[in-house]
Amino acid sequence: MSDKPGERIARARRRRGLSQAVLAGLVGRSESWLSQVERGRRGVDSHAVLTRMAAVLRVEMEELTGPGGGEEGRRVYQPAAQIEHAMTRYDAAAASIGGRDPQGTGSAGHLGAMARTAYQSYQATRYDDTGRVLPALIIQAEAASRAAGLDNPQMCAVRALVYDTAAALLNRVGEAALAWVAADRAMAAAEQSGQPSLAAASAWRMSYVIGSRSHLAEALELAMTAAGALERTMRAPDADALSVYGALHLAAATAAAAIYDRAMTATLLTKAREIAHATGEGNRMGTAFGDVNVSIHAISAALQLGDAKTAIETGEALDLAALPAGCTGRRTQLRLDLARAYAMRRQDAAAVNLLAAAERLSPQLVRYDGRTRDVLTTLLRREHQPSTPELRPLARRAGVI
Repeated sequence: MSDKPGERIARARRRRGLSQAVLAGLVGRSESWLSQVERGRRGVDSHAVLTRMAAVLRVEMEELTGPGGGEEGRRVYQPAAQIEHAMTRYDAAAASIGGRDPQGTGSAGHLGAMARTAYQSYQATRYDDTGRVLPALIIQAEAASRAAGLDNPQMCAVRALVYDTAAALLNRVGEAALAWVAADRAMAAAEQSGQPSLAAASAWRMSYVIGSRSHLAEALELAMTAAGALERTMRAPDADALSVYGALHLAAATAAAAIYDRAMTATLLTKAREIAHATGEGNRMGTAFGDVNVSIHAISAALQLGDAKTAIETGEALDLAALPAGCTGRRTQLRLDLARAYAMRRQDAAAVNLLAAAERLSPQLVRYDGRTRDVLTTLLRREHQPSTPELRPLARRAGVI
């Protein structure tokens, strides 16, 4: 089977019985454009178009692009290959067949601290550094689990933390399929840990991961089911449990906005804000949950619903000073979302200025974010160089040109 994306698209289109004209129309492009893509004369330069095409053809995006592929099927985030290698060792099979492995090293406390440090690196958007640390951490956590017994609650909690970090990172850099595997392992380990808040946090992560794979109804259902289950355990909730509870409502709101359910989105955001008033700002359980994060999600939801005006008004009035230190990703995301909003309103100079500000804060997030690459591509198509002199250098650094 060819690895060329154009041939993959043509093959999937024929399986669905669609003509080039019909598929092109459904994804908002011309028949001649699709013909050139299928013949390998040009690439699909928009993540949004690829996502829509995969949905129309009823396939996973990786079937069109290859694992973690960009427009030529190549891996954008290079450390993903080493993470995948660590995740596919399956040394645990020996433990299930022949008993515990006495060779495992590393205490739960030490490995847990390493996992938390790796997650902090992820939240600070040091994605390349995080990716270099994770393969060894995955291998060590698995070895220690085999030594302690695969059902050891402490080691299950450690494995949940390690795989949650992997899932968060992989999902952010566009490795959705591998992120799904990591999130599934995190959920399984968290359930065995006996910690309800950890299990709920793993469901929170999984909701975003499966949502990014276009399983939006399932993402909404998972977040709401987990929130309901956690609520039943919260007779006297602590701040950790409340933060995860609120974060689950934000995950649900994200999925609701993606299926264009305005009423459900508004209800969930209102509930999340009520919870945030009780928790205050914080980064408990790695959620960065608080009133500011609720507002950031409200901006993203407004964009998903096509309301750029509300997104801009909310974002320009938002004070990020209350966000916990180290949450660089959240701070950068606001600027990226506002750039998208200004681009939607064809205020391109403002959009480029915000993208440049986002890059100064987090060049790696700008480089790996699929939606930002789409914004840059859109801006390049209607470029007016005198008013946006930073656009081309920025797009070049982000790998768009």
